[in-house]
Amino acid sequence: MESLFHLTVASGAPVRILQITDTHLFAGEHETLLGVNTYRSYHAVLDAVRDQNRPFDLIAATGDLAQDHSVAAYEHFAAGMARFSQPCIWLPGNHDFQPAMVDTLAEAGINPTKHVLLGDSWQVILLDSQVFGVPHGELSDYQLEWLDAALAKHPERYTLTLLHHHPLPSGCTWLDQHSLRNAHMLGEILSHYPRARTLLCGHIHQDLDLMWNDCRILASPSTCIQFKPLCTNFTIDTVAPGWRYLDLHPDGSVTTELHRLTGTEFRPDLDSDGY
Repeated sequence: MESLFHLTVASGAPVRILQITDTHLFAGEHETLLGVNTYRSYHAVLDAVRDQNRPFDLIAATGDLAQDHSVAAYEHFAAGMARFSQPCIWLPGNHDFQPAMVDTLAEAGINPTKHVLLGDSWQVILLDSQVFGVPHGELSDYQLEWLDAALAKHPERYTLTLLHHHPLPSGCTWLDQHSLRNAHMLGEILSHYPRARTLLCGHIHQDLDLMWNDCRILASPSTCIQFKPLCTNFTIDTVAPGWRYLDLHPDGSVTTELHRLTGTEFRPDLDSDGY
């Protein structure tokens, strides 16, 4: 596992995180996913973040960065991150191709660490829930053992756990077939660590803020297409691409805000029946 990274923040100040997720970039800058140009929507989100001029300490990218497994797609992602001075951490989603992902992001100077100490009070642990070639997720024995060891090493710290797949039902029947298959094993480990009570996901292309096993689960809009909540079958939403900010406070509380683009440039093709 990659080396530990310690991010310094002002004493007593919250740690501020920007979550970017499910960019689904292609090698080509003009390619589309369900009618949305993912390269343009990605940069439109980054433009909006820059225009907000809101302070944050760290960018967390929670998977499905590429749609086509290409090196060029990860180069596009890295070029977007290079617009910011804050460090970026990342994990893979079900659409990612890790051989290209790991090498390309490392060559771009994006930190591969999966364990970050944040100031004096918090830590972030990033899990790999990818099962290559299928849309559902599962945490390997190695990932679960590593999580347990990382939590045991710093039990005094509050923990934000990041993974791509959602560990509880989202309310979308078709999406919930593609959730984390061994969520009960994750929940068992977290139950031993009362300060590891916040999880952040990607994958479902929609806002989620629910309680699960005394843990708060957050998921966030994609920077491209969105899936309509509470649907039995595959259904695209017309709401705009988005991103999330999280403030991790020294007392263990978390405040968060969702933001979306304005306008209708990135409306999807509603006749699409899957991808």
